[in-house]
Amino acid sequence: MYFRPTPLDGAVEVHLDRHEDARGYFARAWCVREFAANGLPVTLVQSSVSFNARKGTLRGMHFQWPPSREGKLVRCEAGAVWDVLVDLRPGSRSFLEHYALELDGERGNAVYIPPGFAHGFQTLSDDTRVLYVMTDFYDPGLGDGVSYDDVVFGIDWPLPVSVISPRDKDYPPFDRERYVRRYEQSGG
Repeated sequence: MYFRPTPLDGAVEVHLDRHEDARGYFARAWCVREFAANGLPVTLVQSSVSFNARKGTLRGMHFQWPPSREGKLVRCEAGAVWDVLVDLRPGSRSFLEHYALELDGERGNAVYIPPGFAHGFQTLSDDTRVLYVMTDFYDPGLGDGVSYDDVVFGIDWPLPVSVISPRDKDYPPFDRERYVRRYEQSGG
């Protein structure tokens, strides 16, 4: 594996070091020593998969309020997605900035998303499968989201949205003052 920092503080792209031959390839996708050597968490407690039937499907932008310490390692196992992270940590040098990258099953690349980030993706192909591995247990009481098309974040999605859940579609516009107040009150 090799690791490449993103412009957002603490978020890291993780690439496979593929060993190819006539059979295909073999690559290590997780290693405690390599993750620790690159300053990433090594305790993973939960894993989830999302399957998305249609190109243009949008999921996000989701996050967990403090005291959750949910970081995510996200990898597209089949198909391709436009993956987007937004730094929602008020004290961070990259607060409210976003970063986007393509994750695809062929390359097997992944991204580590630190706690305090919103995350979402849009599928670039039909029959897309995304694997999430988390550093903390999901807590529905701390789950929330921000609008995928909020001008505050300026995310440029590559396709028209073909499928989105009512919850994701109806997140309200971002209110910085209200958000920072709640973040601080929740122990962030």
